[in-house]
Amino acid sequence: MYDLLILGGGPGGTAAAVYAARKQLKTAIITNEFGGQSIVSETIYNWIGTPEISGSELGANFKKHILYYKGPFLDIIEGEKIVEITKNNDTFIVKSETSKTFETKAIIITTGSSRRKLEAINADKFEHKGITYCASCDGPMFGNQDVIVIGGGNAGFESSAQLLAYCKSVTMIHRNNDFKADQITVKKVLENPKFKVITNADVLKIDGEQFANSLTYKDKTTGIENTIPTAGIFVEIGQIPNTSFVKNLVNIDEIGKIIVDPMTQMSSIPGIWAAGDCTNGKYHQNNIATGDAVKALEDAYIWIHKNK
Repeated sequence: MYDLLILGGGPGGTAAAVYAARKQLKTAIITNEFGGQSIVSETIYNWIGTPEISGSELGANFKKHILYYKGPFLDIIEGEKIVEITKNNDTFIVKSETSKTFETKAIIITTGSSRRKLEAINADKFEHKGITYCASCDGPMFGNQDVIVIGGGNAGFESSAQLLAYCKSVTMIHRNNDFKADQITVKKVLENPKFKVITNADVLKIDGEQFANSLTYKDKTTGIENTIPTAGIFVEIGQIPNTSFVKNLVNIDEIGKIIVDPMTQMSSIPGIWAAGDCTNGKYHQNNIATGDAVKALEDAYIWIHKNK
């Protein structure tokens, strides 16, 4: 029986595990691998306190920090994927893909999300070689260059607004005619003379040598294919939260993100908290996931001691 199970080994899970061990809660962190989405990033420039670091190195640092606290109050269970959480009276039963079960009084979920991938010829070939899924992380590398943003939601327009601050131009490609983003945001970005938008377009192919240097799309109305040169392609077509194992237990929103109280990070079920990209928080970044996980841990610590 654990006081607390932490699910996920990214920045949120790492922060929660470190704080839990220091507070001497009987804890286990369960993760398939350490690092979260960041492990595929070649270089990260906005991890606070570190000017630049590779994603693989950051993931290794997460694991190193957790291993420092391994002992009587912290178990590390790596290589396990969670498939189900059920409630049994005052405790929770967590089941892994290998049919292992763990019993706990409380849970912090930090399982993140997966970026919806661009489906186009050569998209996989040029991922992190011109194709990126994070304007905040990689945008500064494309200063004074022409870039493309794929998507027409809030994330697409917010990324475009960031990129317009230092890129030569930003061209948005959207598969529909209407935008899902807030109209105020749309209006502001459209007014920028460096911004251009192409609607009703399907992305077909990415070309390049070592790095992507052009994108081909088809106009869905005319059927005409066009190729435009670019230095970078920023994909903002949505995220898929890793929450399927808990969707029948806690309240989730229309795309599967866990709905939490922003004051405490607690879910709709007392005893379950969540932090990071798997939640319905407005912003998603490594640093935000870390802070939200610490907030969740502090609240969980009080809750656990009140319910002993």
